[in-house]
Amino acid sequence: MTAFVLVSDTFTGGWVWEETAARLREAGAEAYPVTLRGMGDRRTEAGPGTGLETHIEELVGLVDGITATEVVLVGHGYGLYPVFGAADRRAGRVARIVSVDTGPPQGGEGAVRSVPDPDVRELLSERPDAAVPPPAPGTWARWGSVEGIPADALARLEREAAPQPVRTLTEPLHLTGIASTLPTTGVLCTANGQSIAMVEMAVAAGPPQFRVFTEDRFRFLELATGHWPMLSAPGELAEALLRAAAGEGHRVTAPESDHEQPSHLLPFLVDVPERPRDRVGRVDLHLPDADGPRPAVVFVHGGPIEPDRRPTPRDSPFFLGYGRYAAGAGVVGVTADLRLHGLADYPQAAQDLADAVEQVRADPRVDGDRIAIWFFSTGGLLAADWLAAPPSWLRCVAANYPALAPLPGWKAVEPRFTPVATVGTADGPPFVLTRAGLEHEAIAATVEEFLAAAEKRGADVEIIDAPHAHHGFELVDPTDESRAVLERSMRAVLAHLAR
Repeated sequence: MTAFVLVSDTFTGGWVWEETAARLREAGAEAYPVTLRGMGDRRTEAGPGTGLETHIEELVGLVDGITATEVVLVGHGYGLYPVFGAADRRAGRVARIVSVDTGPPQGGEGAVRSVPDPDVRELLSERPDAAVPPPAPGTWARWGSVEGIPADALARLEREAAPQPVRTLTEPLHLTGIASTLPTTGVLCTANGQSIAMVEMAVAAGPPQFRVFTEDRFRFLELATGHWPMLSAPGELAEALLRAAAGEGHRVTAPESDHEQPSHLLPFLVDVPERPRDRVGRVDLHLPDADGPRPAVVFVHGGPIEPDRRPTPRDSPFFLGYGRYAAGAGVVGVTADLRLHGLADYPQAAQDLADAVEQVRADPRVDGDRIAIWFFSTGGLLAADWLAAPPSWLRCVAANYPALAPLPGWKAVEPRFTPVATVGTADGPPFVLTRAGLEHEAIAATVEEFLAAAEKRGADVEIIDAPHAHHGFELVDPTDESRAVLERSMRAVLAHLAR
């Protein structure tokens, strides 16, 4: 006998699982839709001390009382935090964790870090004891796609929503690490931007921490619906949960590679000689053999980058290569380490970039009136601010294989970081866009959306195509085509700096 413990997202209670629970019982399983203290119809039970730890203890007590031989803990949104906490303490009783349209939480973090509504994140960062009201009617999509939810179910979701106890979001999740060894299934909702293809892209080209999803304990299933499948597709969700309990699902494997080391450690596309390098704080200046102030190109890395990665971006072969390449062309090549360690860190990284640029412009070796900023990969989101309010000294914005809007599922990224929305909204410098012909589908979609917006608003965009190149071609595609594209892109940026 399998028992499913069903834990819901913020502002809701066990009622959202009613139809899914009924389908599970019809299939011969036990189902326990949970309403945690202070949530749903238990809203009046919340007190000043009601927090994440309260909910973990409640789930532990529930698990202890279940006699079924196999217990599967299912978490949706916020519900995955107490699920992981309970699984960590009762790992011997938990056969599997199922995350419904939600990424696994990290120990030491509060659930507020993964809250998709930026207004709520900002509120709690400034006032961690503030009340967290449910979304106003008509705004639930800010917390995840409502696609597929029948009108009566959506009306009930709005009607029965309860304020979320503050400490459930602000208390850090304490884990011993045992939960991270349990079999885990992700049920991904494609209408909310989650998909197996997105996971595979993250594993292939994203931060190294995504490689954990290639472990044998992980499986993935998809549902063609929005963030609330228990309301929009309860039968399909029940079937997915039964399949998950049986260990079914897609296994993501590490991509085949001709390289024995991680891509970010591969040698740069061209062999460039070392140049004098001056380091001040998080910023490095690669200096040309030239007298007098010189224009500068600021190179911006993507991410998230785990904070303990060594070498850091500016010491990696990639950015050492670009910094030296620029210096060899007669300009100052600038590299910097931004504190972009998670999807919610883009504001912090944006401030780091702004500070770095001002530091560079104030350097007497730099012509502060001739600056270019060159973005790479998901660092492209940081271009939004510079397109929205371009200063007169910014002569060019460049980007290689960039994400120009938050990728599907990146709900923790503030909407501010959407170059698609800011391109052409202000008179600014030209944009040099280098596209990889073999780009990941999700990133390529943001580029096409950006180009459509640029054309509509009359923005100046120069496109340089690398038809047979992959994302990060300067490392993974050491071909003549890649070298020609690198030279052409640098030449385009330098031409704008020379004007």
